[in-house]
Amino acid sequence: MRLGLIGLGRIGAFHADTLAGLEAVDSLVVYDSAPALVDAVTARLPGVEAAASVDELLSSGVEGVVIAAATVVHPELILASLAAGLPTFCEKPVSKDTAASAEILRATVSSGVPVQIGYPRRFDTAFVEARRAVAAGEVGLVHTVRSTTMDPAPPPDSYIASSGGIFRDCNVHDFDAVRFVTGQQVVEVYATGSCQGSPIFAEHSDVDTAATVLTLESGALAIVSGARYNASGHDVRLEVHGSKDSVAAGIEPKWPIRSTEPGATFPGGPPHYHFMDRLTDAFRKELTAFTEVVAGRIANPCTVADAVEVGWIAEAATMSLHQHRPVRLDDIRDRVVLA
Repeated sequence: MRLGLIGLGRIGAFHADTLAGLEAVDSLVVYDSAPALVDAVTARLPGVEAAASVDELLSSGVEGVVIAAATVVHPELILASLAAGLPTFCEKPVSKDTAASAEILRATVSSGVPVQIGYPRRFDTAFVEARRAVAAGEVGLVHTVRSTTMDPAPPPDSYIASSGGIFRDCNVHDFDAVRFVTGQQVVEVYATGSCQGSPIFAEHSDVDTAATVLTLESGALAIVSGARYNASGHDVRLEVHGSKDSVAAGIEPKWPIRSTEPGATFPGGPPHYHFMDRLTDAFRKELTAFTEVVAGRIANPCTVADAVEVGWIAEAATMSLHQHRPVRLDDIRDRVVLA
């Protein structure tokens, strides 16, 4: 299989390594607007080809495209891939703008070309098992979900300036994981947050610590927490509590936390420090799934519709944070449709 990769920054370079190592991928064509990034990848991965432009990559005989470029160009790159009739994998989000995301959804449905959006927790073994346990009824009546994403250090200031805020660039993974594991829609959102670190967050109407309460359609509550300063490491986990059982993903030997219980030795492994460390296997499974989508062997495991839904949740959380009130998801959807 011949694939194209657009964008070779931090996650793009990581995906280049993963794609080059997949058995299904015979050849890889890459492009980035920064020639130095292209040179670094082609030097590190012999046999990887460089394209001089997006158009050249799309017309180079690739069977599918992976988009790992900056969020601002996601919509135009997805549309270009759709015009070329090429199955596409795009890192989240579809767009920072909910209306633009809805337009991409309409274009995707109209084209019939699969577009898979990158939410790697859907491919993490423990998250998949939690979803199975819920679906099988082993947990019973789900009443509480807790989902966490805590970064060891803030991203670069330039990223914060353009990310759209902690709910859109970070906690969207939690919002998607809650929907994925429970199989339920979110109906209402209440969010709060604070700035205790760098002033860069407040300068961009953002926060460095956030908490969100999601009300699910059954009445179950999901509590989502996010933080930019978690020096112990990269903390990604999810708990599901029900009338019959409680299950958790991410509570394992490399969980970056220190127990204060006397004599406790768990967790005892070296902590996860980076999301690419914590989710290496999930990223590999995610891109492997994309090759199966390209080959037509499986259905799209994370659609644009899924991504649009969590984008609406992130929009509601952002609105709730600034307006200090609960926000109904239907209000967000209606606003986008009416616009």
